[in-house]
Amino acid sequence: MRLKLNKIKWVIFSPFFIPLLFHTINVVGQDPQFSQFYAAPLYLNPAFSGGTQQARAGVNYRNQWPSIDANFVTVSAYADVFLEDQNSGVGVLITRDNVSSVNLQSITLGLQYSYQLRLAKSWYVKAGTQVGLINRSINFDKLTFGDQFDAATGELVRATAESLSGQANKFSFDLSFGGLFFSRNAWVGFATHHVTQPNQSLLGSKDKLDLKYSGHAGWKFYFKPIVRGKGVFSRSTERSIAPVVQYRQQGLSSQADVGMYYTFEPAVLGVWYRGIPFNKVNGISNNESIVFLIGFTMHREKDALNIGYNYDYTISKLGISSGGAHEITLSYSWSVRNPRKPTKDKLIIPCPSF
Repeated sequence: MRLKLNKIKWVIFSPFFIPLLFHTINVVGQDPQFSQFYAAPLYLNPAFSGGTQQARAGVNYRNQWPSIDANFVTVSAYADVFLEDQNSGVGVLITRDNVSSVNLQSITLGLQYSYQLRLAKSWYVKAGTQVGLINRSINFDKLTFGDQFDAATGELVRATAESLSGQANKFSFDLSFGGLFFSRNAWVGFATHHVTQPNQSLLGSKDKLDLKYSGHAGWKFYFKPIVRGKGVFSRSTERSIAPVVQYRQQGLSSQADVGMYYTFEPAVLGVWYRGIPFNKVNGISNNESIVFLIGFTMHREKDALNIGYNYDYTISKLGISSGGAHEITLSYSWSVRNPRKPTKDKLIIPCPSF
């Protein structure tokens, strides 16, 4: 999104890709991001709807750069279910993103559907789509303009002569697609968001939201599980390592995540790098952050619980004084199938839950 506001002189930080953008006439915005991208599965790719073969509900909270005024707070909640007889998944996703300094807010509601098809003995494919409604709003009264500042001291000393005031909001229709290939150990997914390129200008001009392309993949290496409990109460707990990669492109901006998860149930540790060091933005290397994760996972026969926390250590020019980013995720899945029905031969997507 770009808001064309003539003579506005302020600084806005992009939550998606660019470490620091200085603009005098354009305010550029892209989709928010989650460091625990697999803990926001419906946000990542609509093909993930119904991905647990159960019912599932989850919430994601992210506070980026809490030590500065232009921090971003993003909250997302979702629920989905797998319809076994139809080999389909359905889901609902709601996301709220807010820039505290100007109360620039975006709320998105999405309805999702996916269909799963077996390609071979050990490979499946899922295709998904999302139909969404976006509401973007801003409080112009919280903006500051160049004519409000004293030229000598830089202090805010007077009211602006600009005519912008009050609250503005805009509703837009949105459409996204995604696909996913997976086996017991591996997965490869892709998604295209904002196919309709909705116009999100709050001033009546034409300003389309850029398409966002993303790809994500990984491989899970399983070790010999540890058996806990005795007799009928015994169960195997997962031990695995999963290297993962994600790439995103929106407009002229791009970003990548490369890292690894180590699961020794019930604990999960993760670390990954975000950035593309050889891709410079305005002459600045695109090194964004190092992400550290600690999580709790508990999988049982009929339900599963996942809780995760991560901290983004900022390595860009913005520096650690920004406060980095904090993220908390929670998800719970449970069985909704008739236990008297024979089970179908199917696989669960092996990607991490964080």
